[in-house]
Amino acid sequence: MNDIVQRVRQLLATRLKLAKAVDEIADDTPLFAPAGLGLDSIDALELVLGLEKEFGVVVEDRTVAVRVLTSIRTIAEFIQSQGKG
Repeated sequence: MNDIVQRVRQLLATRLKLAKAVDEIADDTPLFAPAGLGLDSIDALELVLGLEKEFGVVVEDRTVAVRVLTSIRTIAEFIQSQGKG
């Protein structure tokens, strides 16, 4: 799963232009909380599109997105659970 975590970090760094921030956060840091990266809905859309293109996973709806897009670790676990990566 470490490979998936690294690829998710790279995705955040390139698609959201967060290279410095991504390098400095833990895998469990909240992505959308003000105490975390503080991402917004536009970032969420970009992230969902990136995950689909990079890993072939689909975040079907808001309920799934809220659960999956919590942290780098939750994204990686979702990708792995889908048999992708």
